[in-house]
Amino acid sequence: MAELKTQPTTESVRDFIDGIADDTKRRDCRAVMKIMKKVTKARPKMWGSSIVGYGKYQYKYASGREGEWFTAGFSPRAQSLTLYIMSGFREYAGLMKKLGKHTTGKSCLYIKRLDDIDLTILEELIERSVRHVERSSP
Repeated sequence: MAELKTQPTTESVRDFIDGIADDTKRRDCRAVMKIMKKVTKARPKMWGSSIVGYGKYQYKYASGREGEWFTAGFSPRAQSLTLYIMSGFREYAGLMKKLGKHTTGKSCLYIKRLDDIDLTILEELIERSVRHVERSSP
């Protein structure tokens, strides 16, 4: 079975964040880092070349595929700040309505700027997702 390309690395999270050219995006990343550290109680780690992840959990699909992934994470992509909400969003409709301006994918939350959202709601969303992952992992 093929191994995931995105793996934890020893690269410096600080250097990665300091290297973000856009001041607003760099500031937003630092704010997200504080929230994720508070919620996960974990230190940030680079996963691949552009994802900052917190914590780890083991997963195993019905197909037999298994692996390790971060519990919560983010990446400052060109179009938006992408937050990885590993539990998905199905259970959080009420929170999502209160969050502010955003879009979503299966487990990705896309935000242009943190000024567009309610940070208290974001923290609660991350908290609920992390607890869900902790309860669900083998």
